[in-house]
Formats: sequence, C-alpha cells, structure tokens
Amino acid sequence: MALLDVLRELRPTLGFTLACVHVHHGLRAEAEDDAQFVRRLCERFELPFHLERVTVRRQPPWEGLEAEARRARYSALEARALAVGAHRIATGHNADDQAETVLMRLVQGAGPRGLAGIAAARGAFIRPLLDVRREDIVAHLLSRKLDWVEDATNRDLRFLRNRIRHDVLPFLARALGPGVVESLCRSAALTRRVITDLERQARSELEGAAARGMSGVVLPVATLQRLPEELAVQVLLLAATDLGDARPRRGAVLRALRAVPLNHVNGRRVALGRLCVERSGPWLRVGPKTLPSLEARRLAVPGSVALTEIGMRIDTRVLDRTPDYVVPRDARRVAFDADYVPLTFGVRARRPGDRFAPFGGPGERRLKSFLIDAGIPRWERSSTPLLHVDGEIVWVVGLRRGQRAPVGPRTNRILEVTLTSL
Repeated sequence: MALLDVLRELRPTLGFTLACVHVHHGLRAEAEDDAQFVRRLCERFELPFHLERVTVRRQPPWEGLEAEARRARYSALEARALAVGAHRIATGHNADDQAETVLMRLVQGAGPRGLAGIAAARGAFIRPLLDVRREDIVAHLLSRKLDWVEDATNRDLRFLRNRIRHDVLPFLARALGPGVVESLCRSAALTRRVITDLERQARSELEGAAARGMSGVVLPVATLQRLPEELAVQVLLLAATDLGDARPRRGAVLRALRAVPLNHVNGRRVALGRLCVERSGPWLRVGPKTLPSLEARRLAVPGSVALTEIGMRIDTRVLDRTPDYVVPRDARRVAFDADYVPLTFGVRARRPGDRFAPFGGPGERRLKSFLIDAGIPRWERSSTPLLHVDGEIVWVVGLRRGQRAPVGPRTNRILEVTLTSL
C-alpha cells in the first residue's frame, strides 16, 4: 500500500506510468476480500488494476509452499508486465524483510549469494523500499490515512521466516540493541557488492567462451576448470539467467554445480528448474532438459529440405563435371558421383546399432563411436542429421561423407549436397 502511494506521488516528477497488479494465490479464505480491497484503492487512485489468479504447484518437483507461491507470483507479474509493456516491476520489500532473509539464510548455512539477501534490482524487478524500516512504512500509511491489510499467514509460526520475524529478531534486538536490523542490512549490502563483482567477471568469462544455439549455452570444460570454483558456478548461473531462468538456487544445487566441470562421468545432470546442466567430454551445456528430436524426411534431387528442429536446411543440385571442378573440402558440402546415387535420399536421426563407413576409413564402424571421436557432445548426437540410401549412411551431415559414389576420374555428373542455416 505504501509503495503504491509513493509511486503514485512520484509519477509527475519521474515521468513514468503506473499500473497495479494483485496476485491471488487462492491459498486463503480471505484472499478474495484482499483483492477487492486493492481494487477499490486503485479506483480511488484512478490507477489501472489487474487481478492475476495463479495456481500454486503442490506436486513434485516441490520446494515448499512459500517457494512455489513465490514462483507463481513472479511468473504472473512478469507475464502482466509483458502484456502492458512495463519495463519495471516494483515490489514492496523493506529493510525488515532484508534482515529476516539474511538471518534465515545464515541459519540455513547459505553462502555469499544467500547472505547478500534481496537484491535492490535484478532484471525487471526493483525494490524501492528496501532500505526503509517497516515501522516507518506503517507511520507513512497512518500519516496518509491509508488502510492496509495484514496477511494472517504472516503470523503462522510453522514458517521459518515468521519465527525469525516474531521471535528471533525481537530477541536479538533486546539482547544486542535496536540496531540489529540495520547491521544485518549493512552486511547484506557489503556482500551484495562482492556478488556484483563476481557477476561482472562471470559475464566477461561467459561472453568470451560461450556458444549459443538450439541446445542452449555450450562452454568448454577447460575454461570452467581454470576458473576459481565460485566464479565457474556464477558463469553457469548467468547462462541459466540468459535462458530465462533466474530463480534463486538452493545450496544443494550450488554444490552440484561446483562438481559438474570436474565430473568425468558423462550423462549426469544438475536440474535448474526447466533447464539442466550436463557435461559431455570436453563440453558442458546449460539448456533445456529436453531437446527436439529430428524427424525422418525424404530429400529429392535436385531439391531441398528444411530441418526446422535444428534450424538447418539441406540443398541438393546436379551439375556437369568440368575440367576445373574441385571436390569440396568444406565439411558442410559434399559431392557424389550423380550416376551412382538415387534421385531420392532419406534424412533421419541416428538409431541404435547404426554403422557408418567413413570415406578414407578402413571400413564400417559404430556410428556412436564415430560421433564420440568427432567430438560431438552427447546432447547433439540424436539431432545430427544422417543422409542415407536404403539404410546406408552416405553422409553424417556436416561432419564426414561415407564411401559410396565418390567423385573420380570417370565421373560425368556431380551431385552436390550442402548444409546451411535457416
């Protein structure tokens, strides 16, 4: 209520537009009355009002009622901000909230990120009242003759934050003096500066080493291994943020992230919400848990086919052999003797038991072994296109052609097949 009042008064000075969003979690019997209370105030203030009803997840993966409610609330706020074209989302966190957060994370064994508390600004979210004590906010409301609503669950001592708010902090204030809240906030601010410096350095490392594509953000393991442990973790967290998942991470997740670059066993994953972190050989990926599978297609000669799942296209053309023709050496373009291949190819993903006879090799080998030796990360192997004729792989697309129909001295017509980006 105080935040809405202050922002309303600041509009003419700072020149912004303002709308109010109330998130209805559906968790309390009086929640509907609360929503109508806010609606009436917005009508009085002549402000746009948006009511967002959310469903708080109660099934695995589940991180507790407060965490799940926060996730639903923030998603609703971001969606509404996008819908109305808002550039900032202001929330009413105050100095007492900050002190409670720092103390709560301290007793939970948090590291520097947790002890940095609530950020004054992160992404679209801003917290203008973060340095203001709760008692001063109440005094403001009283002086402005503004009513407010107390959430009854804020007194439920089953929640750790409420025990800290109503029992621990008052005890510390009596034992150590009334400045304990300010001291905790000061510690959070100092730790936040360290985290900000860490994030700045991590951003530089990420931009210098990352490759971005449909599989997410891919990094060389060697780059992460040479970094200090916490800096390497921050690089991974920033990669997740860039992919749209900036939620706070629990200690177990951070411990798992520290181990990923050192884990030489491929295929193990660390879940980051809808994302995951996984290593394959010298590469590490932060990206979607499930990647699109490559559907089977037919490819006519001449003609083209779009591989939309991986953002690529394969084109074919037939041309007469000329004396000055040079066989392509680009991995994304291959040439066949057109008289020894059909007018239609198949394009598909790999299958269990696939074998491949690379051009210039001694004979057939397991396709899986070939892809591993070629340095293809595990997550890309199932989306690597294979050009085949009646089941025989004639080109591992973008990597190496097979032994069938090579261009030789007696070749009269040439079939060129090219891989390009969509």
